[in-house]
Amino acid sequence: MPSFEIRQFGCRSDNFGVLVHECESGTTISIDAPMEEPILATLEAEGWTLTHILTTHHHGDHVTANEALKARFRAEIIGPEKERMKIPGLDRTVSGGDTIDVGGVAVEVIDTPGHTLGEVSYHLPEAKALFAGDALFSLGCGRLFEGDAAMMWESLKRLRALPDATMLYCGHEYTATNAKCALSVDPDNIALQERAREVDELRLNGKPTLPVLLEREKKTNPFLRADDPDLMDAMGMPDADPADVFAAIRKKRDQY
Repeated sequence: MPSFEIRQFGCRSDNFGVLVHECESGTTISIDAPMEEPILATLEAEGWTLTHILTTHHHGDHVTANEALKARFRAEIIGPEKERMKIPGLDRTVSGGDTIDVGGVAVEVIDTPGHTLGEVSYHLPEAKALFAGDALFSLGCGRLFEGDAAMMWESLKRLRALPDATMLYCGHEYTATNAKCALSVDPDNIALQERAREVDELRLNGKPTLPVLLEREKKTNPFLRADDPDLMDAMGMPDADPADVFAAIRKKRDQY
């Protein structure tokens, strides 16, 4: 059974960088490439050599370091087929439903359009880890720059279907603001209240709010619960289509 070490670190103003290292093979995967320097610093600190980059979507703050890292390490860059013309240095494309071998690591590709039209998320079942880019955040989800609410709702249902014991890694540290919005739409949710207090304490001490168990997100993230009768009632939309409930929550979040 593969053995994994995962390192998360800050990049840019509020991005996360993540490196996934499989100990036996030495395979080291960067999830996106938001900034070269912190990725290099983490690789050096751990004594790892970068072998692959898994790109979630084409936005600049996720692909800026692609070509520099590829030139330095000859790393293979893998990304969504639907965004192949927008991702620098791309070597291999993937689509939702694919299961691929990345240096001996099994990676499941999940279609998660909405933030962009071609975004994908990566599930590493052996590592019990989900890398959701800007599709899903803790207590939130990505802004709808290219897709619509119905599209994003379907994407998040695919992520919600993953095992509870999965650890969620996201592209940005947005949890504190997400918590404020979540409490405004779901104020009586005890699990959400507890998570919001934890988030406040973590941020007060300069600590990240991620990763987080997907099980907790299923109980606290309103964007994963748009079909939950309790949340639908709290939104005053008990008989609405869940996609419309999702859209109403997203509209509220856009005001924060």
